[in-house]
Amino acid sequence: MILVEFIAPIIRSPHKDKILAVLYYSDRYKMKESLTVDAIKTELKLSRVPKFKKINVADVLNKSGHFVDSPGTEGSKRLWRLTESGKQYIRNLLGLPLTDIEIEHDVASLLTITDTLNDQQVKDYINEGVKCLQVGALRACVVFLWSGAIRIVQNELLTYNQVHLNTSIKKYDPKTRIIKSIDHFAYVKDKTTILSALDLGMFDKNQKDTLEEALNLRNRCGHPGKYKPGPKKVSSFIEDVVTLVFK
Repeated sequence: MILVEFIAPIIRSPHKDKILAVLYYSDRYKMKESLTVDAIKTELKLSRVPKFKKINVADVLNKSGHFVDSPGTEGSKRLWRLTESGKQYIRNLLGLPLTDIEIEHDVASLLTITDTLNDQQVKDYINEGVKCLQVGALRACVVFLWSGAIRIVQNELLTYNQVHLNTSIKKYDPKTRIIKSIDHFAYVKDKTTILSALDLGMFDKNQKDTLEEALNLRNRCGHPGKYKPGPKKVSSFIEDVVTLVFK
C-alpha cells in the first residue's frame, strides 16, 4: 500500500488526522520512526492532500497532545513521532485490525535482519517476504521467508566436512547427487537438508522438529489448496525461523 492509498479514507478529515497518519505510515512502512515538519509536508504533498501548503504542520503537532512526542532534532530541525496512544488513535481512525500490531513487529524484525546479511539472494527473499506481509499476502510471505531460511542452512552446511555432509544426505536420500556447491542443493529435499543439519550438530532435536513444523507450513502455503494461515500462525513461523536460522 502506498501513502496516497493509506491517506485516501481520511483525505477530508481534520489536518491532525492526516499528519498523524503520515507519521504512522512512515513508521510502519518506511521504518522511519520520526520526521521533521518539512518531511511531513513532503509526504502530504505526495499523498495529494488539498491545499497542503497552507497547513501549519508545526502548530498542529504542538496541539496534538499525548498523541505525539519529539525525540530530538535532525540538525537544527525538530523531529516528531507518534506515541503508542497516537498509533492506537490512527488504528481506530482507519479501522486497522489489532493483528496489524503483530505484523508491524514482524516487519521491523525482518528488516533489521536484512542489514546483517551479506548474501544478496537471501536479502531478496526476506524483502519479498516483507512486502507480502505488509499487504496481507501471508501464504506468499511464508514461502519467501522459508526460501531465505533454507538457503542460510545450506550455506552453513557447506562449511562442514564434505564427506560427512554427503554421507548424511545419502543416508536420507540415497539417490541424490553429491553436494559440492550451493547449486547442488537444488536436488536435495528441504527435509533431508534439515535432517543432515541435525546429524552434523547444526541443530538439536527440538530445533529440528521446530524447523520441520515450519517446513510443513511452507508446504501447505506453497501448494494449491484452500488453506490460509492467520496472522498469528505466520507470526509464530517468523519467530521460529528468525530465532533458529536468522541469528
